[in-house]
Amino acid sequence: MFTFTIALLALIAGYFFYGKFVEKIFGVDPARKTPAYTKQDGVDYIPMPTWKIFMIQFLNIAGLGPIFGAIMGAKFGTASYLWIVLGSIFAGAVHDFLAGMISLRNGGESLPETIGRYLGVNFKQFMRGFTVLLMVLVGAVFVAGPAGLLAKLTPESLDLSFWATVVFVYYVLATLLPIDKIIGKIYPIFAIALIFMAAGILFMIFWHHPALPELTDGIANTHPDGLPIFPMMFISIACGAISGFHATQSPLMARCMTNEKYGRPVFYGAMITEGIVALIWAAAATYFFHTEEGSALFAAGSGNDNAAVIVDSITKEWLGVVGGFLAILGVIAAPITSGDTAFRSARLIVADFLRVDQKPILKRLMISVPLFVAGYIILHANFSVLWRYFAWCNQTLAVFTLWALTVYLTQKRKPYVITLIPALFMTAVCSTYILIAREGLHLPQELAYWLGGAVTLFIFVLFLVWRNKYLRRNPTI
Repeated sequence: MFTFTIALLALIAGYFFYGKFVEKIFGVDPARKTPAYTKQDGVDYIPMPTWKIFMIQFLNIAGLGPIFGAIMGAKFGTASYLWIVLGSIFAGAVHDFLAGMISLRNGGESLPETIGRYLGVNFKQFMRGFTVLLMVLVGAVFVAGPAGLLAKLTPESLDLSFWATVVFVYYVLATLLPIDKIIGKIYPIFAIALIFMAAGILFMIFWHHPALPELTDGIANTHPDGLPIFPMMFISIACGAISGFHATQSPLMARCMTNEKYGRPVFYGAMITEGIVALIWAAAATYFFHTEEGSALFAAGSGNDNAAVIVDSITKEWLGVVGGFLAILGVIAAPITSGDTAFRSARLIVADFLRVDQKPILKRLMISVPLFVAGYIILHANFSVLWRYFAWCNQTLAVFTLWALTVYLTQKRKPYVITLIPALFMTAVCSTYILIAREGLHLPQELAYWLGGAVTLFIFVLFLVWRNKYLRRNPTI
């Protein structure tokens, strides 16, 4: 319990101290008008209360990641606690905050436009296609999970196909209607369920005071399948530490924010909140794995199906029937509220690079229909395989975003080390993963480590060469 408590306090302290430090580096200007006012259109650019923007941002980025990812990551042992804490404070929250603030400074532009602004036109073109594909993939991934849980909670006649259709219909409405009509109204309700779930599990952890692993016991790998901590754990726990998907959601809120001074509580704060949720579920899963039922699931290895069973068992045991039901609603709401904004982000990304005005609903339909057709097709793929590809693509997007942020800070003569270190680390994670994973090249572990390190070193050298040239050509700002 000592390690868990310290980790929880560290996340909170990270918001107040390191978050303030990063905010100062960026240089917030409370007097600058935001896109919510300068580009107000009644559809995507709408001034909204800060508390509501925070709720939307938190639910957008939460999804299944900080719950299912943390449960699967907990199988690696105490190392999962370290990654959630250090990743959230020094990588994920910095990534989300700077991506959101740069979008805010540039009219609420979509992520591919930001990446292209700093990494070049070729990267922009690639990222447009890559990001739209990832958004559609997210939408498809976040249909299967909640639809499956809803099917378990309802009569047999309301099966997976029925609930998948219902979720898809909701996605259509949430993607097309103004952001304050559905998303702005129901997200606070979903947020209450999700926050209740996390708070309830946290209370019960301290109430039961279970024997949780401590750092003093070491960080030995305990994964039943023998998967290596590096890079596998850093892909499994994405949304609870750092996730490229988050940077695609930040522009949605940048278009609704009324003042730059709210950037830290919304962007940095939502990521820290998600890190707390991930830490709570990692601890709860660790406890559960020591029960008779949990030890069998632990031995079964990885899998989202196992994670869903663990969520159901823990909430019912610790929160009772009513509390468990509300908690499950939170787990259902989280991915749905990421899937709808994923499709919405995809619509806006396409609209940005095609320069299509999104005020007329027919033009919104023109872009959205092909996206939904693609999502429906992808939905029929094997969920486990779909999740693994999503996880790698998601972290790869974080790599591109971190390098773009590093270039931005370099150009602004600001301490770029705050994004350079996470960029190098995540480059090593993603390059090694695709070399070692079964769905990748499936190379021997030692060879994959050497090649992943070489790729990371090569990109670092490229950055240093560019940096030196840029500073010589631009001696002053």
